[in-house]
Amino acid sequence: MNLLRAASTISLLTLVSRIAGLARDVIVAQLFGASAWTDAFNVAFRVPNFLRRLFGEGAFSQAFVPILAETRTRDGDEATARLIDAVATILFWVLLATCVVGVVGAPVIVWLMASGLKQFDGAVVMTRVMFPYIALISMVSLSAGILNTWKRFVVPAVTPVLLNVGMIGAAWWLGPQFTRWGIEPIYGQAVGVMLGGLMQLAIQIPVLRRIGALPAIGLRAGAIRAAWAHPGVHRVLRQMAPALVGVSVAQISVVINTQIASHQGVGAVSWLDWASRLMEFPTGLLGVALGVVLIPQLSAANARKDAAAYSGLLDWGLRLVLLLALPCAVALLVFPTALVAVLFHRGAFDAFAVHQTASALMGYGVGLMGLIGVKILAPGFYARQDIRTPVKIAIAVLVLTQLMNAIFVPFLGHVGLALSVSLGAMINALWLFIGLRRCGAYLPEPGWRSFALRVFGATALLGALLFWAEHAIDWLGLVDHQAQRIGWLALCLGGAALLYFGTLLASGLKLQHFMHRG
Repeated sequence: MNLLRAASTISLLTLVSRIAGLARDVIVAQLFGASAWTDAFNVAFRVPNFLRRLFGEGAFSQAFVPILAETRTRDGDEATARLIDAVATILFWVLLATCVVGVVGAPVIVWLMASGLKQFDGAVVMTRVMFPYIALISMVSLSAGILNTWKRFVVPAVTPVLLNVGMIGAAWWLGPQFTRWGIEPIYGQAVGVMLGGLMQLAIQIPVLRRIGALPAIGLRAGAIRAAWAHPGVHRVLRQMAPALVGVSVAQISVVINTQIASHQGVGAVSWLDWASRLMEFPTGLLGVALGVVLIPQLSAANARKDAAAYSGLLDWGLRLVLLLALPCAVALLVFPTALVAVLFHRGAFDAFAVHQTASALMGYGVGLMGLIGVKILAPGFYARQDIRTPVKIAIAVLVLTQLMNAIFVPFLGHVGLALSVSLGAMINALWLFIGLRRCGAYLPEPGWRSFALRVFGATALLGALLFWAEHAIDWLGLVDHQAQRIGWLALCLGGAALLYFGTLLASGLKLQHFMHRG
């Protein structure tokens, strides 16, 4: 299996998803701006995303995928099918109970997330509408774990596009309809989330049926008891326990930051959210793609006791992180106004919002290498079914992040929140790296010094070009000339990419060095 090709496929499809998500954010920014209602929606949308990290792609996936890959490698497909049915049954009923509690307790949840909201009641309504999305996306995450283990990467990678399709459709069609009916139009976005979740789950079913891995969810009491008695379920739960702590720690940090941001004035939550969306482009294209490809491969190597292959996979992933994440981080630091202005500066999104969002984007750029690095290094522990070590590190980083918030926020406002997250991510990644080295799971392969020098040199040239373009072109003054502004952005980014990769090729770097086969 060509891992670079698999990761590239996932990255390409993730790019489609991120573009769709960006289109969604551009529409929302144009229609609603950085308003109190936009803040309310962003907070309400974070609630199901918070729980998704627990039940979906966070703790559950970290525990389930390595055990699933090990079971399939060691025991075959029949035993794997029984494990899938048992886990799906228990997950379904837990999610159902969680949704009931969440809908009833929405006011308390929103207050805990952002008590300073100006549109608190609106956030409660949208939280209740969107809360069942957690059940939909968690079952999608179960399906994605199965498909990725079977090396069917395409459908899980393209699935997020459907959420954005649902929300874009809601913005263009439901919003005006709600206005005519006397309903706040941004409520349409909450309905769009649910429509997108339904489509995301529906697209999984035919592929799961085709590979013979469609989960059979037990609805009768006897089937539920049998699922609970399956030893694989208890293995997953034992692995989930520390993972839940780790993911909860990360999400507690999000909750605290959202709470602080809600007291930084109208628009602060939205500025951070839009900056985070731009930061998620490289984290999704690289970090998520590599994590998806690496976890099953690392788990299989661990099951075979192949230490050399295990270390080689990590080395390959870390080299790609340096090669592709470092120039992205520099671009966020030296080219933020251009990116934000071209994408969002229109309609209700004014020049002040551009400056505030660009400042937050620079704060996130400081830690982009760490944010992506964690997605490569943490699977190095998960695949060994060691979740406790990343959890301990995450708890320490949470404390450090909040200490940094206490230092930075009084002076930098919402930018201090982004900077604290970034520095915390860098500390987290460094700590994980040291842990893998100390336990002997990762031994760097030869050639790192010359490779790093080539990347640093090419990145310096890219940064110089983008820094010049950031200040030489009046990005805000071209607000009435959108086509010209988009053309300048495409020219700058395209030229920077050509300069970067051209410099690397001229220095002797060869692409085939990264054609790792698993």
